[in-house]
Amino acid sequence: MPFATLRYEVAEGVATIALDEPRTRNALSERVLGELLQAFAAARDDDRVRCVVLASTHETVFSSGGDLTGFAADTEVVERQAALFPRLFTLIGELGKPVICAAGGHVLAGALGLALACDLVIASERATFGTPEIAVGLFPFMVSALLARNVGRKMCSELLLLGERIDAREALRAGIVNRVVAAGELDGTVDAWAQRIAGRSPIVMKLGRDALWRTQDMPLAGALDVLKAQLTIAASSDDAQEGIAAFLERREARWSGR
Repeated sequence: MPFATLRYEVAEGVATIALDEPRTRNALSERVLGELLQAFAAARDDDRVRCVVLASTHETVFSSGGDLTGFAADTEVVERQAALFPRLFTLIGELGKPVICAAGGHVLAGALGLALACDLVIASERATFGTPEIAVGLFPFMVSALLARNVGRKMCSELLLLGERIDAREALRAGIVNRVVAAGELDGTVDAWAQRIAGRSPIVMKLGRDALWRTQDMPLAGALDVLKAQLTIAASSDDAQEGIAAFLERREARWSGR
């Protein structure tokens, strides 16, 4: 599938979506956001895809965030561009397939929300993270919803109100990223995690991921009811039966996706 602002490829069960607008430091313009929606929808609908990696072709920048030239244009452009962010965050949440963010460089403003929408974030040690919008008279409203669900209140307020960047190690301590690796190890680590995920049962992975998405803001009693139902469905799947049999027989499982 050809894209103007992204690179998209599928190999060995993994779809890689790479931001590819180095001239703008991968600014999340209306066009880029639209193509991200198309790419994630393509990965969702492709039965070959069991895991998605979101990356960047830029050596030092994952994405500089929302396109300020678009915000400076007129109110209609702002409204159109702003409406695409929640659509994209929701699409990733409801994708049914795990998404890994490969943060090889700076992850700023709206791009931080994009990274936090992913299930896992692996960062290069040279990556930085931040929401600098306050410095230009804006506020990261939609990013704040995701940030507040990933870090404590005080850290969330610090990032949003001061607009300062933090390095990858501090992002790890704050709960923004899962793993920090040397720059030269990023691709290998991301690939290893993606292959491990792609090697699991796709139906059980979807059921589990969907359950996480649906129950993340539910009260405990309601969440347990949903999870009990999902466990019953998963346990009755062919893949669950195959996985148990393979464990008992000490062999590799052969997943059918049913």
